[in-house]
Amino acid sequence: MAAVEPFRAVRYDEGRAGPLASLVAPPYDVISPEDRAGYLARSEHNVVHLTLPESEEQARRAFRDWLRDGVLVREHEPSYWALRQDYVGPDGVARARTGLVAAVRVEPYERRVVLPHERTHRGPKEGRLRLLRAVRAQLEPILLLYEGIPPFEIPSGGPDLETNGAALWRLDADPAIERAFAEQQLLIADGHHRYETAVAFHEEEGTPEGGFVLAVLVSTRDPGLMIFPTHRVFRTRPSPTFAELRRDPKPDPETALRELAELSRDHAAVVVHERGRTTIAVDGAGLDVELVDRLGHEGITYTPDWEEAVRAVEAGESAVAFLLRPTRIEDVFAVAKRGETMPQKSTYFYPKLLSGLLFQAV
Repeated sequence: MAAVEPFRAVRYDEGRAGPLASLVAPPYDVISPEDRAGYLARSEHNVVHLTLPESEEQARRAFRDWLRDGVLVREHEPSYWALRQDYVGPDGVARARTGLVAAVRVEPYERRVVLPHERTHRGPKEGRLRLLRAVRAQLEPILLLYEGIPPFEIPSGGPDLETNGAALWRLDADPAIERAFAEQQLLIADGHHRYETAVAFHEEEGTPEGGFVLAVLVSTRDPGLMIFPTHRVFRTRPSPTFAELRRDPKPDPETALRELAELSRDHAAVVVHERGRTTIAVDGAGLDVELVDRLGHEGITYTPDWEEAVRAVEAGESAVAFLLRPTRIEDVFAVAKRGETMPQKSTYFYPKLLSGLLFQAV
């Protein structure tokens, strides 16, 4: 079903561009205006000059000039790349996530080859499509998940590229890798807007090279693949449904979270913290995020830090915080396979992929 192919990567030549650490950045959609200014100042060749330019034309000229001047170079032969990201999660635990960097053929969702798990918004897609038309390159990889054993291994030697906890090894174009993915369904973990942009671009262009998206594919069996929770904080008490939830008092949020983690997943459950009062709310079958989603979205903010959520309530800045368990990967896949989508901010895959390690010309 899925076409996962090697590609001729475009990458920085550190001899001309400078140290890779000064060139990479997080994905465009998590960079604040202040952070953007910092990345732009870090290097005249930082990837943010391409991913968050002043204009699409500026990005087009920069990409063209960097290729001409040797700041960027294109590999002579198609290859895969093995990516390992070493990281410390929000829970303070050190882990390593391993994936395969490849070109993945884009397919409309109706074909059920690539599956979404969240809804997208029109505005970001329009902006990304204008940028893709101008630069004619996939500038940032998306994160895709697949089920099964990884069809590749990290080579024993040192990496070809390394920075900021990320290491890349070039892999030969192996037909066995293509065959391994031929019957797979792929789940978009992160990058829905970019994937849909790539589909729209291919429908416009109709060229073979324009029919692929740059992706990092991670097995659901990878021990470093983690989803962390995103907690909900409401400025005012949400809908009347909130008062109808069955709630068990707990001494404090930390104790409640420990007990929440031990509860069966047969029922939706969350920690509810109001000023000076903590409870666990249990509802019917379904996902924890769906329980809170039914309460509405007025005055809601999100944070991955439960202590920050509690502080906002205790300081009187917010009325109530809902502290969640991480959504399970198997639940995300199950929802996607049913053709459904999840509430906003249901999944927090960490760490984010770095932008600027590899590009794919289209």
